[in-house]
Amino acid sequence: MIRTLLVTLLSFLPAITAQALTLKIATLSPDGTVWMQELRRGAALIRERTGGRVKLRFYPGGVMGSDKNVLRKIRLGQLHGGAMTGGGLEQIDFDTQIYSLPFAFRSYEEVDYVRARMDHMILEKLYQRGYVGFGLAEGGFAYLMSNAPIRNNTDLQRHKVWIPEGDTMSQLVLQAAGVSPVPLPLPDVLTGLQTGLIDTVATSPLGAIALQWHTRVQYVTDTPVMYLYGVLIIQRRAFERLRPQDREVVREVLEEVFQRLNRINREEDAQARRALEEQGITFVRPAAGERERWASLAHRTVLEKSLFSSHVLETFQGHLDAFRARKP
Repeated sequence: MIRTLLVTLLSFLPAITAQALTLKIATLSPDGTVWMQELRRGAALIRERTGGRVKLRFYPGGVMGSDKNVLRKIRLGQLHGGAMTGGGLEQIDFDTQIYSLPFAFRSYEEVDYVRARMDHMILEKLYQRGYVGFGLAEGGFAYLMSNAPIRNNTDLQRHKVWIPEGDTMSQLVLQAAGVSPVPLPLPDVLTGLQTGLIDTVATSPLGAIALQWHTRVQYVTDTPVMYLYGVLIIQRRAFERLRPQDREVVREVLEEVFQRLNRINREEDAQARRALEEQGITFVRPAAGERERWASLAHRTVLEKSLFSSHVLETFQGHLDAFRARKP
């Protein structure tokens, strides 16, 4: 009799564990942006296709704090996931920041070539650390934006440069360049620009407009500083609580969302650049040879500090070299 009861209970176990679930996901992206519109559209489709068993609830605009705080809340069980920038993944696995190596990329052609060969490696590293990712969405190239032109390293040293809170790589590279950066969480940057706590930021044209930072700068140094990208991660343990068929729906829908975002963001970033030019913001070129010196300094700092695993760094540089050999 007891054996029969146990068998009966075990037969219901999958139904109990694979229950309906509301996945709580935080992001720094403001509500109303294309990023949030696409995520909400995907959430509606997931809810419909799973019969309401899987719902996504978003907390946009940084209401849950910085990426660092979001990851802490995921570990505590207060959140299930986060849509965050590549730099925010530093606490999970530093290798996932390889695309953000300062002055590594020179063009979007290089980006497309390398990403086609390495995106899967970044997602696999996240999976091994306990998180499920659904693709990377381009955030565009970040440029130095300031209230006075920056053409060389001497100019840069005169400025109060913001870096994201907890961004180890940017801090080390700027310090090697003789700059003392000012770390701030993203929601505090606009206030910092308004009060003079900082006067220089590195962001994409699209990001500058979305966050209203463009209202506090007058110049853009016209060379890409780093490549920005975003990724939505869900804690693997929470994701695997879903029914297998529901997991497939979530994966399929969110992968399609990130493919669309990847295309849309590049188009909108180009439009945002034109908008900055039309608003009178001046784009200045760095002095001859300055970009190469900055790139060399960044690469040397990364090597000296052993920020990335040798395999990932060599693979990344190998793909860049292969592309440049084909298109010098």
